[in-house]
Amino acid sequence: MALLIKTFLGMIALVFSFQSMANDDWSWYHGDDNATRYSTLDQINKGNIGDLNVAWIHQPGAIEQGLEATPVVIDGIMYYAGSYNRVFALDAATGKELWHYYPDLDPVVDELFFTPYTRGVNVSNGNVNIGTLDGRAIALDQKTGKEVWSVQLVDTTSCACNFTSPPVLAGGTLVYGQTSGEYPIQGKVFGLNPKTGESTWTFNTIKHDDPNSWGGDSGKYGGGGSWMPGTYDASTDTYFIGTANPAPDYDWGASPDGPSTTGARPGDNLYTSSVIALDPSTGKIKWYHQEIPHDDWDFDSTMGEFWLLDRDNKQLVIHQNKSGFVFVYNRVGGKIENVWNMVENFNWVTGINPKTGELQGRNPPNIAENQDMLSCPWIAGGRSWHSGSYSPKTGLWYNSAAEACQTTTVRKEDPVTEPIAQLFFGADLAAADLPNGKKAHGRLDARDPVSGKRAWAYTYKYPPLGSVVSTAGDLVFQGGVDGTFRAFDANNGDVLWSFTAGSGFRGGPVSYSANGQQYITVPSGLGSLVMGLFPTLWPEVADFPAGAAMIAFTVK
Repeated sequence: MALLIKTFLGMIALVFSFQSMANDDWSWYHGDDNATRYSTLDQINKGNIGDLNVAWIHQPGAIEQGLEATPVVIDGIMYYAGSYNRVFALDAATGKELWHYYPDLDPVVDELFFTPYTRGVNVSNGNVNIGTLDGRAIALDQKTGKEVWSVQLVDTTSCACNFTSPPVLAGGTLVYGQTSGEYPIQGKVFGLNPKTGESTWTFNTIKHDDPNSWGGDSGKYGGGGSWMPGTYDASTDTYFIGTANPAPDYDWGASPDGPSTTGARPGDNLYTSSVIALDPSTGKIKWYHQEIPHDDWDFDSTMGEFWLLDRDNKQLVIHQNKSGFVFVYNRVGGKIENVWNMVENFNWVTGINPKTGELQGRNPPNIAENQDMLSCPWIAGGRSWHSGSYSPKTGLWYNSAAEACQTTTVRKEDPVTEPIAQLFFGADLAAADLPNGKKAHGRLDARDPVSGKRAWAYTYKYPPLGSVVSTAGDLVFQGGVDGTFRAFDANNGDVLWSFTAGSGFRGGPVSYSANGQQYITVPSGLGSLVMGLFPTLWPEVADFPAGAAMIAFTVK
């Protein structure tokens, strides 16, 4: 009997040990310190997923461009932002609104291309931090929503650039990255003092003083920027960012032999379409790799999360380029460990060297040889900016793929910067099905993140645009363009549960615990600039309803 009691008490201690290890919060955009979008909670699992029901719904009011945010949850309070930078604090267990903040935005916001959506907020140092559509960094008091400080980082009335994603706290520096890839400007990344908003450093993503990178005065109009959140690695004190495409997006003088020496932007166009490891205290480069030298396809590197993995005594950082190719880097020094491809249909290159990252068999659209060419994948990428999720329990990365193409018609274009910068694009595009008459489609894959080996796949009619969350309950969640939110078996991809929300999904689902109860919460509301591509291939999508709602689910 004594042995049985001792064993029973040991089991209880083990259970409590695992519970104490579970992270109840979703503390920043990508969830955990490794940016995996994985939740250690398992109260909701394969055994009870059929009992998952709506717990509460919160509506932000503005539905233009849907709801693209990933919410943050800390100590039972949810913080998120909707269109026009509307910020909300909610009781994460009930959805009751605690406070909201509606900024007074410059009217220029209504004239911009990148508007009115936002992807969320950062919560740190007692503040809720957001980058605004009119070029400001704003800190709000975490408890009251009152403005603590506000600084103008870019002149949106001139550059047409702004901030559409939350900043990231990297060590003691709050880092913001601006939009600019489609504009004839120079995109920058800003390091701020999180307590005061004072600028501590600025990194220019255009290496404009290097004639080998930017011939003539092309660097003046180089684009770039870094408009998605990066990832801070505390173990190496490094901030990883991806930079956006050069401008114009498509170069009429593109060459299959390598970076063009003529055309709109002669040179390799550093530091656009690159992965950069920054010292967060100084903004100085530790190492970089230009994934797409002289990017001729708008396959920038700012898309794709940077998530951290320790395997085989190596500290790795995984990053998917917009092209669909996944780069595996050693995060100490940047050595390429492997490169593999998520998408099955591509013709922009014949491949990428898995040891060096060198592009092989470049096939760019241009005026001379490849006018009106079928380009695969399309401009929305092998995957758009939504994120995958890695489960350390299964060892699999759950990630989206878009199998779709486009007809690319390159044209000459001059940069316009006055009175306000105009789009500097360089091509006309039309979405297209796959070669050999195959229909465009999407997938959710479960892959080994280092080798790329696929364990299972789920095929979507429409390429999904919502992020993924995986949990210790052996579940994977993702929302589709058609408004269906699904739970998959993490081990084999079987659909175990679904919910029809009424509008599609573009933001990021999360999992957290409040008052001892696990929740799965997802922003519903179809939006995104890439939605303009869909009706050419799927006409019914043009009639899909708009919306904006934060929907929380739990098992009771």
